[in-house]
Formats: sequence, C-alpha cells, structure tokens
Amino acid sequence: MPKVSVCIPTYNRAHLLPYAVNSVLNQTYNDFELIITDDGSKDNTAEVISQWNDSRINYIRHPQNIGRSKNMRSGFDAATGDYFIKFDDDDALTPEFLEKTVAVLDRMQNVDFVCTSHWVINEKSEREEAATRENAAKWGKDKLTEGIIPDLVKETFQYQSLQVGSTLFRRSCLQEVDYMRPEADGCEDFDLLVRLALAGKVGYFIPEYLMEYRFHNFQTSLKQDIHFLSAKVFCIDSYKFDDEELEKLRLVKLAGTKQILGIRLIEKGDSETGRNLLKESSQILGSSLRTRFGWILSYLPLSLRLFALEKFRKFRPINYADRVRKATT
Repeated sequence: MPKVSVCIPTYNRAHLLPYAVNSVLNQTYNDFELIITDDGSKDNTAEVISQWNDSRINYIRHPQNIGRSKNMRSGFDAATGDYFIKFDDDDALTPEFLEKTVAVLDRMQNVDFVCTSHWVINEKSEREEAATRENAAKWGKDKLTEGIIPDLVKETFQYQSLQVGSTLFRRSCLQEVDYMRPEADGCEDFDLLVRLALAGKVGYFIPEYLMEYRFHNFQTSLKQDIHFLSAKVFCIDSYKFDDEELEKLRLVKLAGTKQILGIRLIEKGDSETGRNLLKESSQILGSSLRTRFGWILSYLPLSLRLFALEKFRKFRPINYADRVRKATT
C-alpha cells in the first residue's frame, strides 16, 4: 500500500489537467498513489489521461455528472494511503510538497494535518509574486510561523487562513469527521477545516510556498456564486461555538453571507427570496448602504438591475485576483 493518496477531482479541464498531474508525478517523494476522479467530463479528459502509463495512477470516470462533492468523495473512498491530499485540477503541487509535509506527519504523531503557503499562478502557469504576497496578507498566512497552529478554530473560521489544497491530512482524521458533507457542496473546503478544528484536531503550518493556486476567468459566474454562498449559509448556520465572541462573529458572518447571497439572487431575478435574506441580515447588521442598494434593485426591471450593477462594478477597486485574471485575457 502507498503511504500517500493524492486525489485530483476533475471536470472538463483537459487543457489544465496535465499541469496538475505532472506536478504529482514529479514529486521528490514517490510513495504515493494518484487518484483522478472524472465527474463525467464532456471534453477529451479520458484521452489526455491515457498518455500516462504509470501504475500509480487510478482513473475513476463517472459516466455522468454526480456533483462536485460526490466526485471528491469518490476519490477519498478509493484512497488506500495513510495520508491524503485533495487539490483541484487547475492547481499544482511544487516538487517538494509531499517530501516536506510527510516528514512532519512521520515525525509528529500528535499532528493530524500539515498546511503550507501557496503561490498564486495565472492561466499560463506563471507565478505572480505580488499577488502571492497580497493573498498571504489578506488571509493572514504571513502572520503564521512554523509549528503547531495555536488557535485552530479562529484560524479556520475567523481568518480562513488555511487551504485544503495545500494541506496533507492523516486519512484517519478525515474519516472521523466524515470528510465532505454533500450539503456543503461548493463550500466543502472551508467546512472541512472548521469541522476538524471543532473536533479538536491538531494542525501544523509550514511557511513555505509548496503549492500553486491558479486564478483564471472560468472560476466565477453568477450561478457559481449563488451555489457557493448558499452552501456557506448552510455551513455557518450549522456551527456553534463555546467562545462567546466567536459565536457573535458567527452570527455576523452568517448575516453578511445572507446579505451578499440576497443581492446575487436579486441580480438573478429571484426578488422575493433576495429581499427576505436582506431582511434577515439587517436584523443583525442593521441598515446599511449595501442592503438599501439591494432592496432598491429588487424593485427594478431585471434589465435595469443588470445595468445598475454593471455601472457600480466599474467603480469597484480591482483586487489582486482580478489583476491576475485580466493579465492573461
């Protein structure tokens, strides 16, 4: 049996998948299996995968689309290694990722998972150093030092500084928390880390850029945003914190997520549901310019809503993610 199971769930990313797969095959640590789970891709993914004649690769092709979380779960269920990592088909591991993270888990039996920092890369697989630094600062990775993470609940829920794709887990700890909840589909990475923290698991951080996370123009859409935000509402609503301040923060985060979801639903044309969510959020957040803006939008014809949002977004500051996406268009 291999010590490490690496899982890459994929769907219609035949043009990006080779970069992800080769990043695993080029690891300096070789005791692994690579499980590629294909969620019924309509492109030439199967043909692309046939190029690798490597006994360590296990290709699982689902005949039809079963959904993101179920596809991820199928790779986890097929895994046989003591250690497990899942990362997306548009991302990659640096050559020493497994060597360095496995060494920690081998040496420290009390540690359940090992996280690392990651590079931001663009559609051409080029590393974006400025965006990498901004990303680390935004999520507080630049404040973490090497060693056991002192307050895992705050780090996963409040700061969201950890990332599943740059983390190697003991498979046993994932089995204990039932890995991916199907109700969290679209927000399963955030949910998994929070639930591990609430279960009292121990995380270790390596402040090295040992993974590559890609920004490109096929990651965001209105449909995807609504799916993600709906799942995040479910997740945040399902937690309960003993710490009074953290519990207050949970309610604020829940209200803030409902507010954003409400506006996105209004943008889609679901005015009634959107207004209800804005009303719920305002009970915690109070009246705000964003809520009033969303409320006014909900009474406009759909064409005028889209026009107003397009104009509004032109004045929104461009962040590092937008810069990376625009750089390769």
